Amino acid sequence: MSKVVVLSTGGTIASRQNGRGASLASDAVSALLDRLPFNVPVPVEGRDVLCVGSYLLTPADMALIAREIRAALAEPGVLGVAVTHGTDTMEETAFLADLVHDDPRPVVFTGAQRPADAADTDGPRNLADAITVAADERARDRGALITFDGAVFAARGTRKTQTLAAAAFSTPDAGPVGQVREGAVLFTAAPARGPRVELTGLDARVDIVALYPGVDTAALDAVVAAGATGVVLEATGAGNGNPRIRDAVARLTADGVVVALSTRVHAGPVAALYGNGGGVDLVEAGAVPTGMLRPSQARILLTALLAAHRDPVRVAEELTRHAENPFGARNPLSLGRKY
Repeated sequence: MSKVVVLSTGGTIASRQNGRGASLASDAVSALLDRLPFNVPVPVEGRDVLCVGSYLLTPADMALIAREIRAALAEPGVLGVAVTHGTDTMEETAFLADLVHDDPRPVVFTGAQRPADAADTDGPRNLADAITVAADERARDRGALITFDGAVFAARGTRKTQTLAAAAFSTPDAGPVGQVREGAVLFTAAPARGPRVELTGLDARVDIVALYPGVDTAALDAVVAAGATGVVLEATGAGNGNPRIRDAVARLTADGVVVALSTRVHAGPVAALYGNGGGVDLVEAGAVPTGMLRPSQARILLTALLAAHRDPVRVAEELTRHAENPFGARNPLSLGRKY
Protein backbone atom coordinates (compact mmCIF):
# COMPACT_ATOMS: atom_id res chain seq x y z
CA MET A 1 0.00 0.00 0.00
CA SER A 2 1.30 3.46 -0.90
CA LYS A 3 1.85 5.84 1.99
CA VAL A 4 3.60 8.96 3.24
CA VAL A 5 5.83 8.65 6.29
CA VAL A 6 5.72 11.57 8.75
CA LEU A 7 8.81 11.98 10.92
CA SER A 8 8.25 14.13 14.01
CA THR A 9 11.19 15.96 15.60
CA GLY A 10 9.45 18.46 17.88
CA GLY A 11 9.31 22.23 17.47
CA THR A 12 6.41 24.62 17.94
CA ILE A 13 4.06 22.35 16.01
CA ALA A 14 4.42 19.85 18.89
CA SER A 15 4.64 22.39 21.72
CA ARG A 16 2.35 23.38 24.58
CA GLN A 17 2.76 25.93 27.34
CA ASN A 18 4.04 24.81 30.70
CA GLY A 19 3.18 26.38 34.04
CA ARG A 20 5.57 29.29 33.46
CA GLY A 21 4.04 30.22 30.12
CA ALA A 22 6.95 28.84 28.11
CA SER A 23 6.21 26.58 25.15
CA LEU A 24 7.96 23.22 25.20
CA ALA A 25 7.85 20.39 22.66
CA SER A 26 5.77 17.56 24.08
CA ASP A 27 3.26 16.13 21.56
CA ALA A 28 3.96 12.84 19.82
CA VAL A 29 3.41 12.39 16.11
CA SER A 30 0.09 10.62 16.77
CA ALA A 31 -1.27 13.82 18.33
CA LEU A 32 -0.11 15.86 15.34
CA LEU A 33 -1.85 13.52 12.91
CA ASP A 34 -5.06 13.51 14.97
CA ARG A 35 -5.35 17.29 14.41
CA LEU A 36 -5.20 17.31 10.60
CA PRO A 37 -7.93 19.69 9.37
CA PHE A 38 -8.89 17.67 6.32
CA ASN A 39 -8.43 14.19 4.87
CA VAL A 40 -5.08 13.84 3.18
CA PRO A 41 -4.95 11.92 -0.12
CA VAL A 42 -2.96 8.88 1.09
CA PRO A 43 -2.45 6.71 4.17
CA VAL A 44 0.05 8.17 6.63
CA GLU A 45 2.44 6.46 9.00
CA GLY A 46 3.88 8.59 11.79
CA ARG A 47 7.18 8.07 13.60
CA ASP A 48 8.75 9.95 16.49
CA VAL A 49 12.43 10.73 15.94
CA LEU A 50 13.03 13.58 18.42
CA CYS A 51 10.87 15.90 20.51
CA VAL A 52 12.81 19.13 21.09
CA GLY A 53 12.81 22.74 20.04
CA SER A 54 14.98 23.03 16.96
CA TYR A 55 17.16 25.66 18.64
CA LEU A 56 18.54 22.72 20.67
CA LEU A 57 19.54 20.58 17.68
CA THR A 58 23.17 19.78 16.96
CA PRO A 59 24.64 18.88 13.56
CA ALA A 60 24.68 15.26 14.75
CA ASP A 61 20.92 15.47 15.43
CA MET A 62 20.40 16.84 11.93
CA ALA A 63 22.40 13.94 10.51
CA LEU A 64 20.16 11.56 12.51
CA ILE A 65 17.07 13.11 10.91
CA ALA A 66 18.64 12.73 7.46
CA ARG A 67 19.36 9.06 8.17
CA GLU A 68 15.77 8.50 9.32
CA ILE A 69 14.55 10.06 6.06
CA ARG A 70 16.75 7.70 4.09
CA ALA A 71 15.55 4.71 6.12
CA ALA A 72 11.91 5.60 5.49
CA LEU A 73 12.50 5.92 1.76
CA ALA A 74 14.14 2.50 1.70
CA GLU A 75 10.83 0.87 2.61
CA PRO A 76 8.41 -0.36 -0.06
CA GLY A 77 5.37 1.72 -0.91
CA VAL A 78 6.62 5.04 0.44
CA LEU A 79 5.64 7.93 -1.85
CA GLY A 80 7.53 10.56 0.09
CA VAL A 81 8.45 11.79 3.57
CA ALA A 82 7.15 14.74 5.55
CA VAL A 83 9.21 16.03 8.48
CA THR A 84 7.80 18.18 11.27
CA HIS A 85 10.52 20.44 12.65
CA GLY A 86 11.00 23.62 14.62
CA THR A 87 11.27 26.75 12.50
CA ASP A 88 14.41 28.13 14.16
CA THR A 89 16.80 25.78 12.38
CA MET A 90 14.58 24.19 9.75
CA GLU A 91 16.62 25.89 7.04
CA GLU A 92 19.73 23.99 8.15
CA THR A 93 18.19 20.52 8.48
CA ALA A 94 16.20 20.83 5.26
CA PHE A 95 19.32 21.94 3.38
CA LEU A 96 21.32 19.03 4.80
CA ALA A 97 18.54 16.67 3.73
CA ASP A 98 18.71 18.16 0.24
CA LEU A 99 22.51 17.87 0.08
CA VAL A 100 22.48 14.14 0.85
CA HIS A 101 19.22 13.27 -0.93
CA ASP A 102 19.74 10.85 -3.84
CA ASP A 103 16.16 9.67 -4.34
CA PRO A 104 13.54 11.14 -6.70
CA ARG A 105 10.82 11.04 -4.05
CA PRO A 106 10.08 14.25 -2.16
CA VAL A 107 11.12 15.14 1.37
CA VAL A 108 8.95 17.94 2.72
CA PHE A 109 9.67 19.90 5.91
CA THR A 110 7.07 21.87 7.80
CA GLY A 111 6.27 23.18 11.26
CA ALA A 112 4.32 25.92 12.97
CA GLN A 113 4.66 29.46 14.27
CA ARG A 114 1.92 29.03 16.88
CA PRO A 115 1.95 26.16 19.41
CA ALA A 116 -0.40 23.21 19.43
CA ASP A 117 -2.52 24.60 22.27
CA ALA A 118 -3.07 28.00 20.60
CA ALA A 119 -6.61 28.60 19.39
CA ASP A 120 -5.28 29.69 16.00
CA THR A 121 -2.46 27.16 15.67
CA ASP A 122 -1.15 26.86 12.13
CA GLY A 123 0.51 23.47 12.59
CA PRO A 124 -2.33 21.15 11.48
CA ARG A 125 -2.83 22.99 8.19
CA ASN A 126 0.89 23.12 7.48
CA LEU A 127 1.27 19.39 8.17
CA ALA A 128 -1.69 18.47 5.98
CA ASP A 129 -0.18 20.57 3.20
CA ALA A 130 3.22 18.92 3.62
CA ILE A 131 1.70 15.44 3.41
CA THR A 132 -0.19 16.51 0.30
CA VAL A 133 3.01 17.70 -1.36
CA ALA A 134 4.94 14.58 -0.30
CA ALA A 135 2.27 12.38 -1.91
CA ASP A 136 2.15 14.33 -5.18
CA GLU A 137 3.85 12.77 -8.20
CA ARG A 138 4.81 16.24 -9.44
CA ALA A 139 6.95 16.79 -6.36
CA ARG A 140 9.42 14.13 -7.49
CA ASP A 141 12.96 15.14 -8.49
CA ARG A 142 12.72 18.44 -6.60
CA GLY A 143 14.86 17.41 -3.63
CA ALA A 144 14.03 18.56 -0.13
CA LEU A 145 11.27 21.15 0.14
CA ILE A 146 9.82 23.40 2.83
CA THR A 147 6.05 23.85 2.84
CA PHE A 148 4.73 26.65 5.05
CA ASP A 149 1.66 28.89 5.04
CA GLY A 150 0.57 27.53 1.66
CA ALA A 151 3.89 28.15 -0.09
CA VAL A 152 6.38 25.54 -1.26
CA PHE A 153 10.09 26.41 -1.23
CA ALA A 154 13.23 24.64 -2.33
CA ALA A 155 15.43 23.94 0.68
CA ARG A 156 18.47 25.63 -0.84
CA GLY A 157 18.41 29.38 -0.30
CA THR A 158 15.29 29.34 1.90
CA ARG A 159 15.49 30.79 5.37
CA LYS A 160 13.30 31.98 8.19
CA THR A 161 12.59 35.66 7.60
CA GLN A 162 9.79 36.28 10.10
CA THR A 163 10.18 35.59 13.80
CA LEU A 164 6.46 35.25 14.59
CA ALA A 165 4.31 35.78 11.47
CA ALA A 166 2.62 32.78 9.87
CA ALA A 167 4.52 33.25 6.60
CA ALA A 168 7.79 32.40 8.32
CA PHE A 169 9.96 31.45 5.34
CA SER A 170 11.08 32.96 2.08
CA THR A 171 13.71 32.49 -0.60
CA PRO A 172 14.84 36.07 -1.21
CA ASP A 173 16.74 35.34 -4.42
CA ALA A 174 14.19 33.07 -6.09
CA GLY A 175 10.79 32.99 -4.38
CA PRO A 176 8.60 29.91 -3.85
CA VAL A 177 8.57 27.01 -6.31
CA GLY A 178 4.91 26.22 -5.75
CA GLN A 179 1.69 26.63 -3.80
CA VAL A 180 -0.61 24.21 -2.00
CA ARG A 181 -4.25 24.84 -1.11
CA GLU A 182 -6.89 22.39 0.18
CA GLY A 183 -5.22 19.33 -1.30
CA ALA A 184 -4.24 20.92 -4.62
CA VAL A 185 -0.56 21.45 -5.48
CA LEU A 186 0.72 23.81 -8.16
CA PHE A 187 4.43 23.95 -8.99
CA THR A 188 5.65 27.08 -10.73
CA ALA A 189 9.40 26.44 -10.85
CA ALA A 190 11.89 23.57 -10.73
CA PRO A 191 14.63 24.19 -8.16
CA ALA A 192 18.25 23.89 -9.25
CA ARG A 193 20.18 21.39 -7.18
CA GLY A 194 23.87 21.04 -6.48
CA PRO A 195 26.12 17.96 -6.26
CA ARG A 196 25.29 15.33 -3.67
CA VAL A 197 27.28 15.07 -0.44
CA GLU A 198 28.06 11.91 1.51
CA LEU A 199 25.96 11.61 4.67
CA THR A 200 28.17 11.42 7.77
CA GLY A 201 27.82 12.18 11.45
CA LEU A 202 28.72 15.85 10.82
CA ASP A 203 31.45 15.72 13.45
CA ALA A 204 33.57 18.55 12.04
CA ARG A 205 33.46 21.81 13.99
CA VAL A 206 32.49 24.85 11.90
CA ASP A 207 31.78 28.25 13.43
CA ILE A 208 30.22 31.45 12.09
CA VAL A 209 32.08 34.67 12.77
CA ALA A 210 30.32 38.00 12.24
CA LEU A 211 32.19 40.89 10.63
CA TYR A 212 31.20 44.46 11.53
CA PRO A 213 32.74 47.94 11.67
CA GLY A 214 35.95 47.81 13.67
CA VAL A 215 36.01 44.01 14.01
CA ASP A 216 39.33 42.46 15.01
CA THR A 217 40.49 38.86 14.85
CA ALA A 218 39.67 37.88 18.43
CA ALA A 219 36.54 35.85 17.61
CA LEU A 220 38.08 34.32 14.51
CA ASP A 221 41.19 33.20 16.38
CA ALA A 222 39.12 31.96 19.32
CA VAL A 223 36.94 29.57 17.33
CA VAL A 224 39.99 28.09 15.62
CA ALA A 225 41.72 27.71 18.98
CA ALA A 226 38.57 25.89 20.17
CA GLY A 227 38.95 23.35 17.37
CA ALA A 228 37.14 24.73 14.34
CA THR A 229 38.48 23.31 11.07
CA GLY A 230 36.10 25.49 9.10
CA VAL A 231 34.83 29.05 9.55
CA VAL A 232 32.02 30.93 7.81
CA LEU A 233 32.55 34.68 7.69
CA GLU A 234 29.30 36.63 7.93
CA ALA A 235 30.75 39.57 6.03
CA THR A 236 29.35 42.99 5.23
CA GLY A 237 28.02 43.96 1.81
CA ALA A 238 28.89 41.60 -1.02
CA GLY A 239 31.55 39.96 1.14
CA ASN A 240 33.87 42.49 2.79
CA GLY A 241 36.01 42.65 5.93
CA ASN A 242 39.12 44.68 6.68
CA PRO A 243 42.92 44.25 6.39
CA ARG A 244 43.20 42.54 9.77
CA ILE A 245 40.60 39.94 8.78
CA ARG A 246 42.33 39.48 5.41
CA ASP A 247 45.65 38.74 7.12
CA ALA A 248 44.00 36.30 9.53
CA VAL A 249 42.29 34.49 6.64
CA ALA A 250 45.63 34.09 4.86
CA ARG A 251 47.22 32.74 8.03
CA LEU A 252 44.39 30.33 8.83
CA THR A 253 43.96 28.94 5.32
CA ALA A 254 47.72 28.35 5.15
CA ASP A 255 47.29 26.27 8.31
CA GLY A 256 44.53 24.16 6.73
CA VAL A 257 41.41 25.90 8.05
CA VAL A 258 38.73 26.27 5.36
CA VAL A 259 37.20 29.76 5.37
CA ALA A 260 33.86 30.33 3.62
CA LEU A 261 32.76 33.84 2.73
CA SER A 262 29.08 34.70 3.14
CA THR A 263 27.26 37.94 3.96
CA ARG A 264 24.82 39.42 6.42
CA VAL A 265 22.88 41.05 3.56
CA HIS A 266 19.39 39.69 2.95
CA ALA A 267 19.70 38.89 -0.77
CA GLY A 268 22.13 38.81 -3.67
CA PRO A 269 25.37 36.93 -4.36
CA VAL A 270 28.68 37.12 -2.58
CA ALA A 271 31.09 38.86 -4.99
CA ALA A 272 34.74 39.94 -4.91
CA LEU A 273 34.52 43.67 -5.62
CA TYR A 274 36.74 45.64 -3.23
CA GLY A 275 40.34 45.68 -2.04
CA ASN A 276 41.76 47.00 1.23
CA GLY A 277 40.34 44.04 3.14
CA GLY A 278 37.27 43.69 0.95
CA GLY A 279 36.11 40.69 -1.02
CA VAL A 280 38.95 40.74 -3.56
CA ASP A 281 41.52 40.59 -0.78
CA LEU A 282 39.63 37.97 1.22
CA VAL A 283 39.34 35.66 -1.79
CA GLU A 284 43.00 36.14 -2.64
CA ALA A 285 43.79 35.27 0.98
CA GLY A 286 41.97 31.94 0.55
CA ALA A 287 38.34 32.54 1.52
CA VAL A 288 35.81 30.71 -0.67
CA PRO A 289 32.72 32.74 -1.70
CA THR A 290 29.44 30.92 -1.03
CA GLY A 291 27.34 32.46 -3.79
CA MET A 292 23.71 32.81 -2.70
CA LEU A 293 24.11 30.81 0.50
CA ARG A 294 23.75 32.69 3.74
CA PRO A 295 25.78 31.77 6.86
CA SER A 296 23.32 29.21 8.29
CA GLN A 297 23.30 27.04 5.18
CA ALA A 298 26.93 27.75 4.27
CA ARG A 299 27.88 26.35 7.67
CA ILE A 300 25.91 23.15 7.11
CA LEU A 301 27.49 22.69 3.69
CA LEU A 302 31.01 23.27 5.00
CA THR A 303 30.39 20.97 7.98
CA ALA A 304 29.16 18.20 5.68
CA LEU A 305 32.10 18.61 3.29
CA LEU A 306 34.70 18.63 6.06
CA ALA A 307 33.16 15.54 7.67
CA ALA A 308 33.07 13.75 4.31
CA HIS A 309 36.49 14.68 2.92
CA ARG A 310 38.71 16.04 5.73
CA ASP A 311 41.33 17.29 3.23
CA PRO A 312 41.03 21.12 3.23
CA VAL A 313 42.10 21.47 -0.41
CA ARG A 314 39.43 19.02 -1.55
CA VAL A 315 36.86 20.67 0.71
CA ALA A 316 37.60 24.14 -0.73
CA GLU A 317 37.22 22.75 -4.25
CA GLU A 318 33.90 21.09 -3.40
CA LEU A 319 32.69 24.22 -1.64
CA THR A 320 33.39 26.22 -4.79
CA ARG A 321 31.38 23.73 -6.86
CA HIS A 322 28.42 23.88 -4.52
CA ALA A 323 28.46 27.66 -4.24
CA GLU A 324 28.14 28.33 -7.96
CA ASN A 325 25.10 30.43 -8.76
CA PRO A 326 22.19 27.93 -8.85
CA PHE A 327 19.96 30.27 -10.86
CA GLY A 328 21.91 30.16 -14.11
CA ALA A 329 23.46 33.64 -14.08
CA ARG A 330 27.12 34.26 -14.67
CA ASN A 331 29.43 33.70 -11.75
CA PRO A 332 29.23 36.93 -9.70
CA LEU A 333 33.02 37.00 -9.48
CA SER A 334 33.08 37.69 -13.25
CA LEU A 335 30.70 40.64 -13.14
CA GLY A 336 33.45 43.20 -12.79
CA ARG A 337 33.84 45.99 -10.31
CA LYS A 338 30.96 47.81 -8.63
CA TYR A 339 31.03 51.59 -9.03
